[in-house]
Amino acid sequence: MVRAADEAYRALLQALAHGEYPPSSRLPGERELAERLGVSRVTLRRALARLEQEGRLLRSAQRGWFVTGQIVGEPPSTLLSFTEMAQARGLTPTAQVLEQRVRPAAFEEAEQLSIPPGAQVVEICRLRAMDSQPICVDRTVLPYERVSALATAELTDRSLYGELESLCGVRVHRSAYTVHAEPASAETAAALRISPGSPVLIGSETAYTSDGKPILIGVNRYRGDAYRFRADLYRV
Repeated sequence: MVRAADEAYRALLQALAHGEYPPSSRLPGERELAERLGVSRVTLRRALARLEQEGRLLRSAQRGWFVTGQIVGEPPSTLLSFTEMAQARGLTPTAQVLEQRVRPAAFEEAEQLSIPPGAQVVEICRLRAMDSQPICVDRTVLPYERVSALATAELTDRSLYGELESLCGVRVHRSAYTVHAEPASAETAAALRISPGSPVLIGSETAYTSDGKPILIGVNRYRGDAYRFRADLYRV
């Protein structure tokens, strides 16, 4: 049964890759699909469950199985830049700079970055896309004293993590990350090509270097239909 389930999984994966079942489309019923693949429904469900775990399919108890849209997300417990996420999936990442400036830090920002209130920070806002599909609007704030080169750097279609390392000699070691959902504002909706009020996932992060010092704070606004956050959880 395990081998049959593996073969059914590969057949379905190939069908998805070739566009036989487009994103957001509904798969044939389980009985029909099992007959097409020449397997039992129990075996088919093993293959479908595996594809669901990988985020390729969604299951509705009432309506059946659906192909997900283009969804991105970090592997569990792995910190990847947006560029690395896209490249890992064979997609082309792009970045359009919406804002890039030096300004005084707000009190809360200074506290989060462990810098004096009013100290200079570099603020960068960019629209991120994969294969020309808008995915995220990210706004990042960094201490100017440590990343002054980013204030005037060309950041179009560049990895911020990569430029931070190559231009400033600073490498992000870990990130404290929280996610919540909220309706898209008119400005965010226009950038992401969605309707105002559509769900967006807000990822708020504080990133640290290996010495434990905060190097950036950021807010990433992802299309709700294009991003999934996953994590490994352990009992202690």
